[in-house]
Amino acid sequence: MNPEKYRPSSEHSGSHWTTNSGAPVWNNNSSLTVGQRGPILLEDYHLLEKLAQFDRERIPERVVHARGASAKGFFEMTHDISNLTCADFMRAPGVQTPVIVRFSTVVHERGSPESIRDPRGFAVKFYTREGNFDLVGNNMPVFFIRDGIKFPDMVHAFKPNPVSHIQEDWRILDFFSHHPESLHMFTFLMDDVGIPENYRHMEGFGVHTFKLINRAGRETYVKFHWIPKCGVKCLMDDEAVIVGGKNHSHATQDLYDSIASGDYPEWTLMIQTMEIADEHKFDFDPLDVTKTWPEELFPLMPIGRLVLNRNIDNFFNENEQLAFCPALVVPGISYSNDKLLQTRVFSYADTQRHRLGPNYLTLPANAPKCTHHNNHHDGFMSFTKRTEEVNYFPSRLDPVRHAEKYPMSGMEVSGVCDKVVIAKENNFSQAGERYRSWDPARKDRFVQRISAMLLHPRAPKETRRIWIGYWTQCDAELGRKLAAKLQSQAAL
Repeated sequence: MNPEKYRPSSEHSGSHWTTNSGAPVWNNNSSLTVGQRGPILLEDYHLLEKLAQFDRERIPERVVHARGASAKGFFEMTHDISNLTCADFMRAPGVQTPVIVRFSTVVHERGSPESIRDPRGFAVKFYTREGNFDLVGNNMPVFFIRDGIKFPDMVHAFKPNPVSHIQEDWRILDFFSHHPESLHMFTFLMDDVGIPENYRHMEGFGVHTFKLINRAGRETYVKFHWIPKCGVKCLMDDEAVIVGGKNHSHATQDLYDSIASGDYPEWTLMIQTMEIADEHKFDFDPLDVTKTWPEELFPLMPIGRLVLNRNIDNFFNENEQLAFCPALVVPGISYSNDKLLQTRVFSYADTQRHRLGPNYLTLPANAPKCTHHNNHHDGFMSFTKRTEEVNYFPSRLDPVRHAEKYPMSGMEVSGVCDKVVIAKENNFSQAGERYRSWDPARKDRFVQRISAMLLHPRAPKETRRIWIGYWTQCDAELGRKLAAKLQSQAAL
């Protein structure tokens, strides 16, 4: 018997039923009873194992991004950016790297419709020769808050009321009335782009500012953008009701069916770059996740393409157990001081260790495809084969050594430790510019959606007045239109 050959795998399934321990099961239809009518005997191990396994089939769902779909494929470099980064998978045009991608909604539960107005997750795991790189973004280029200390509060505000388990606009309005930095994000969420038609016709953004580091140690700020080759398509409110009513998994099915038919989704990876010496020259903070970089100042540059040409083999193994973390970077890519990014670097890995256990990075979907070596041992569900007797470092008996040093971020930082808001908040200008870029019909639809939120019967008049004041600072016309809507209902 070859014990390696028969490790748990569908490839080695036998011709008859067995227990998890491999014992034969001669009857998988009836419980063991005393006589034909019972009672059932506790010694029916197969029955108990079958029920106990079933009772534990579900793992804790993600707090956010619970509803999602995954696919596999490759990323190929198309342009040379070796002057910007020493990342091995970006070393030259033509280099291909295997990837797995997960798309998701954010707020609602695992079985919720994919046609709701909600940000979408766009997470890409690159299996590079230097370890995994997780680019964990959304379908919108900005976010609601700039400091991760507010993330739990923000999610609680968006989640259903803990008493009624109903998502209610008055709670959202109340929380964000204290955070005007959210206005820019609301011009995306409540705009016509707020409900993607499906995952294939959806943009993706790294959202945060990262750093690229070249072999000489030179650092450059960068933002990542995914542009769908088939174009961006979204659902209007009435269309979303129809689509969601017919199939609450329409986006998952569209992705799966498209790949199965050979119509492979493809995105172009574009970047914006900024010299670090220039970061203080603008009226906004380039590290502020609630801001975009103007494309007229920082043009988009294509560097590669993402192609999804394989459906996942098993939804649980490669979607539910698939885990991403912005902390997973490779040499040549690093973090900026973006406050939200800094907190995500900790929080994502922490939530996966709670959800999947301390060995979640050894699960096949999450494990690197390159050689790896460390002394992280044991813990729940440790199944890595370990034969070494020396599990400490340093040792004269183990030849393992440090990896070759690679260029790392060497920026000097100084200042007084304090809990403060950034100096350049500038919460209103980009939201106003975006509103003014729309045609009149699009503006009217936005006004209708925002006013519908503000007219929630439990929204206090004080909260409504605060929001009208915020939107007026973004654009005077927008403020007047919203005020007129509310005044017509005697809601101010």
